Amino acid sequence: MIEGMKLYTRGGDDGTTQLFGGKRVNKDDLRVETNGSIDELNSSIGLARCACIHEQVTVILRDVQDRLFELGTDLATPEGQSTAMSRISGPHVKTAEDQIDAVCQLLPELENFILPGGSDLAARLHLARSVCRRAERLAVKLAQQEPINTHALIYLNRLSDLLFAMARHANQLEQVDDVIWTGRS
Repeated sequence: MIEGMKLYTRGGDDGTTQLFGGKRVNKDDLRVETNGSIDELNSSIGLARCACIHEQVTVILRDVQDRLFELGTDLATPEGQSTAMSRISGPHVKTAEDQIDAVCQLLPELENFILPGGSDLAARLHLARSVCRRAERLAVKLAQQEPINTHALIYLNRLSDLLFAMARHANQLEQVDDVIWTGRS
């Protein structure tokens, strides 16, 4: 924390919060709700990192957490306003795609639907993936109401795929089978 800066500001006591650029909105505003899901996703990934003993997975997850912090700032800053951090861009999407490809090369071909689970780390990554999907749905809804960075939407879509691949890889690294959906009632 910055020296002399208090954790509480009392600015949100009336149920509003300030976006970058100074505009105040209600805390249940769709932009704030979307950003809250991004924050929850980042926390879910932090929880997964706590269960991770695999350096290559930890490095990717840490990179993703950095991107999510930037994505949160991006979504909290209305289009057309400058931000102190970089916005999500094409190279971020490309990095996620490269990470997906690298992880998938290590995995056997997917022949069945799988259920979340297996190892503790895989289950945590599946949980993060489902939070990512919710954040993506909220971002799509937000984009229908006001302009947002289109790369943010694309990044969230790729990120959920990356988290799925990493969950499978976590099971592989920990020598635990993926949980195959059997379709039985």
